[in-house]
Amino acid sequence: MSLRGQVRPAGAPLGASCGPRRSVLFFAFAFAVIADPVSSVAYAIEAALRALDGDLALLLPTMSLVVGLVVVVTANYWQLVRRFPKGGGAAAAAGRAFGPRWTFLPIGALVVDFVLTIGISISAASSAVIALVPELAGARVPLALGLLVLVAGLTWFGHGGRLLFAVMTVLFVVVSVVVLVLGFVSPHQTGHAATSTDPGRSAVLAVVLAFPVAMALATGVEAPSTAIAQLGQLDDNHRRRFGRGTLALLVVIVGGLTIALTALAVRLHVGIPDADSTQIADIAHAAAGPGWLYGAFQLTSSLLLLAAASSSFQAGPGLLKALAGTAGAPGVLPPVLGRTNKHHTPYWSVVAYLAAAAVIIVAAAGQEQKLVLFYAVAVFVSFLVGLLAMTSFARTEKKPALAWVNALAAAAVAFTLAVNLLRGWPLLSLAATLLIAGGLYARWVRAGRPTGIEDVESKSESLA
Repeated sequence: MSLRGQVRPAGAPLGASCGPRRSVLFFAFAFAVIADPVSSVAYAIEAALRALDGDLALLLPTMSLVVGLVVVVTANYWQLVRRFPKGGGAAAAAGRAFGPRWTFLPIGALVVDFVLTIGISISAASSAVIALVPELAGARVPLALGLLVLVAGLTWFGHGGRLLFAVMTVLFVVVSVVVLVLGFVSPHQTGHAATSTDPGRSAVLAVVLAFPVAMALATGVEAPSTAIAQLGQLDDNHRRRFGRGTLALLVVIVGGLTIALTALAVRLHVGIPDADSTQIADIAHAAAGPGWLYGAFQLTSSLLLLAAASSSFQAGPGLLKALAGTAGAPGVLPPVLGRTNKHHTPYWSVVAYLAAAAVIIVAAAGQEQKLVLFYAVAVFVSFLVGLLAMTSFARTEKKPALAWVNALAAAAVAFTLAVNLLRGWPLLSLAATLLIAGGLYARWVRAGRPTGIEDVESKSESLA
């Protein structure tokens, strides 16, 4: 069921007799929206372990810290949903708190984040396929590019796959739970990776330096706050409930799966994988063996990753389409990026994301772990701006306790961003974010500073 097919004018809520329909709508909405953060479980745990140099003893504390920060970021978007029930993420908050010019920083961050999400999700899906069929290892890059073109091609047919994305998310969660139960109760085998901490280094310092890499787990947390703009058939109160319900579901599922899979990796001594496998695949293999359950786990994880890529292939071009404006109200980007087919797909914007994602996939040789290092940078710029905006709102409204909470959360996000930037190469993500933000701002000024730029995220969703 497509959310597009059920849109009614805002202010015309579903009646009480539509309870079952509303439940189905929430299922399709929530599980489709959280596909991105749930899919991040497939590579975030391994990213943390690699940053820890394979030290399993520190993996659970590291991922616990990651999940804790995800909760902090989610709490900010919980506030955003309350303040902007018609949709609006960090861009809307920044524009209203600091002025429209600050809107472009989170917008630039989102453009980069969508490209990275597509590249990493496609690469991780390829790795999942290769772990299941090792004979394909020599064709990693062609396989990834083929999947990229396939997902981009499916985007041509519009946004009719919401329910399908939701089903993929649920299937992965169900299969993962079965693997976890079997792994804790009756595992197939136990690995031999080291679980003792290196006495030559500080455990606390190792965790502090490692957890920012795994903050890729937080990407997609912002989605519910903007996606509720699609729910024009609901009133503001129900949109708030949908948005907050989705955020709560996100924390429970993503946090629960992450901690459980991490604990199982430690219990079964599953360390850094070989070149043709992934840690999450090795965890499933150690828990279930090489049978049908392992195959189902790899299949559902690869499909979920492709769903996450498809979601960004819709959201990213949708954002460019909104920035391009309409014939009656020109935007800040060339009109060509807003041209759509009969399925309302902005095809030239899709092509732009396809080309950008192809470049980074080839540059990383189809290895998602090389791309993860760049991931928790651009999106954290958006998180930081949003938290600072919410801090400003709390101070203006004379809510000192909330202002302090938001300020402390902003400090934690800023620290995470700084540690990732100190690794060197992630500076490219920040540079791309600033370059895009600056370019969009310059075009906005040249266009006469058209009003309403703060609502571009919600417009991109409502036009979907």
